[in-house]
Order: sequence, then structure tokens, then C-alpha cells
Amino acid sequence: MTKEIKTKIIQVCDAKIAAKGENVGLSFYAFFKNKNDHPELLMEVAQWWILENKLDHFEKAIKIRDMIKSLN
Repeated sequence: MTKEIKTKIIQVCDAKIAAKGENVGLSFYAFFKNKNDHPELLMEVAQWWILENKLDHFEKAIKIRDMIKSLN
């Protein structure tokens, strides 16, 4: 994944955690607008989420943030 999408994922996770607490969950769709303006990037994140890490549709934001940070 690009540095830009990793940064965006961390920012979205941090914002969700700040707004709703450490137990807040999210899906990989949370990192994208409601329109399909970058399908390749969406599929790249979906592959990382579903195929590589076998994550459920909704996961704790804190878990995702920490996983992404470990990729840096």
C-alpha cells in the first residue's frame, strides 16, 4: 500500500477512536468516499484486509491502526 493510503487509514482510525472510543469498529470502506473514484486502490486495501489478513467485515479501529503502523 502507498504511504498516502496508510496515512489516511491511520487518520480515519484516530478520528473514529477519538469520536467513539477504543471499541469502535469500521470496515475498509471507511477509508473511501461513497463513490468508486479509485477502484484499484479500493481493491488493494480490500485484498490486504480480506485475503492477506483474513479480517472480518468490521474490525476494531485500534487494531487496524496498529496493523498499519506496523507496516511502516
